[in-house]
Amino acid sequence: MGRLIVEQILTADGFACGPDGELDFMRMPGPFDPTDPGQLDMLEHTEAILLGRTTYELFAAYWPDKTTDDEPMADHLNRLPKHVVTNTLAAAPWGSYSSAIVEHGEPRDTARRLKLHYAGDIVVWGSLQLAGALLQAELVDRVRLRIVPILIGQGRTATPGLRHPRGLDLVEAEMLPAGHVTLTYDVR
Repeated sequence: MGRLIVEQILTADGFACGPDGELDFMRMPGPFDPTDPGQLDMLEHTEAILLGRTTYELFAAYWPDKTTDDEPMADHLNRLPKHVVTNTLAAAPWGSYSSAIVEHGEPRDTARRLKLHYAGDIVVWGSLQLAGALLQAELVDRVRLRIVPILIGQGRTATPGLRHPRGLDLVEAEMLPAGHVTLTYDVR
């Protein structure tokens, strides 16, 4: 059975994006450094990617044109099977790579099926509503939070819709260049 990992990039004051979904803090020089050696380690065990529609659209506009020369994890990420939970898209192209598989219906049903289908890790990046729904349904096995050294004062949390607290056990804490910290937790 596969393990479902949710990874979020958060500001130091705990926001995954601005109030209207803006990700300006990721484009600011200084606070955001895309280098994270833990990403490559995580991808070694990743068998599939699960995304919500909005994050799929952001990723599909960026990653298919990248190579390892541009981004160290590009080749591996582009070749992995991708699943997009959406009820609005009919297709999910990924440049010259295999298209992502469109998953209609309930996110929890898709996640349960994928966990049975894949033996390795399934990673959810961003996809706030999807991540919140999967945490609520108790389907997430691990949470990886990357904290960037910037405060934005307001925004959306990484787990919208989570109605019941979920306990976490710290697995690893890693300090990265530019003052980033990555916290990895197993979900109880």
